[in-house]
Amino acid sequence: MKVLVTGATGYIGRQVVHRLREAGVELRLASRHPERLGSGHDAMRMPGFDAPTAAFLALTRDVTHVVHCAGLNNDERNATEADFRAANAELSARLAQAAAEQASGRFIQLSSIRAVIGARVSATINEDTIPDPQCAYGRSKREAEIRVLDAYASHGRSDGTVLRLPPVYGSGMKGNLATLMRLADTALPLPTGALTATRSLLSSQSAPGAICHLLGRSGSLRPIYIASDVPPVSIADIVGAFRSGFGRPRRLMTVPAAPLRAAAILLGKRIFWDSMTATQICDPALLVSEGWLPETGTLERLVEMTRFANAQSPPLR
Repeated sequence: MKVLVTGATGYIGRQVVHRLREAGVELRLASRHPERLGSGHDAMRMPGFDAPTAAFLALTRDVTHVVHCAGLNNDERNATEADFRAANAELSARLAQAAAEQASGRFIQLSSIRAVIGARVSATINEDTIPDPQCAYGRSKREAEIRVLDAYASHGRSDGTVLRLPPVYGSGMKGNLATLMRLADTALPLPTGALTATRSLLSSQSAPGAICHLLGRSGSLRPIYIASDVPPVSIADIVGAFRSGFGRPRRLMTVPAAPLRAAAILLGKRIFWDSMTATQICDPALLVSEGWLPETGTLERLVEMTRFANAQSPPLR
């Protein structure tokens, strides 16, 4: 068995590569920066979305399974709708078409809950939730899901699947979780006690675990799965866990939400405020019913992660 991992130098791709290597799996790695992969690996440069078909056929030749992690993340502030569509939807479709023609095994498309709901929407999400993406990134991920599944269906195959992920935490994380972590590293009291919304998160080590589970599972795959830690945790508790990891007192003040929202609007941070007050719960019951074991100690893992990061480069205090 040989597995192609795209985006092998990315945030999640690196973890997938590490997990599969530990399991003794033969790998082909694809990245926009293959020089970062070092020597001694079956490494190739990731073709662009507009590369010749031959480039995608060469990439998928002699591999069994494909784990597609490559793409443009939603933290790329200057990316346009066209940029997201090219890097996520078009690239995924081209790769899936080549893989469906000649890779004998499974195609796992990493996606995001942003393909289903916007960051400011409160909802509980499972595989049956009707997609309603609210941003360019989310729309591109949803289109990628459709086109990957269509590529496999057009070849009479049902071994392509989509794995939707909530925000992933771990070393090197970005986005709102990284912002909250920076806010937590201060001695000042924080008015985050009002942030009672709950969120599903996913450990950066649990994400490759879900992928390996899908690669090795006997029987047919469903078109879509959702992975997440259980249970969901509140935003206030996330900040509290970061503070504990930094060795700081919790100091989270319960302040009425209305004045905080007004202040956020005045400061031009309404979108951030709305995203921090939305409850988004992912239900991984389908994946669990098929034998996957989710992380159950999210807050403890956040404390450990923060403590380790702080020990590596302690801030000036």
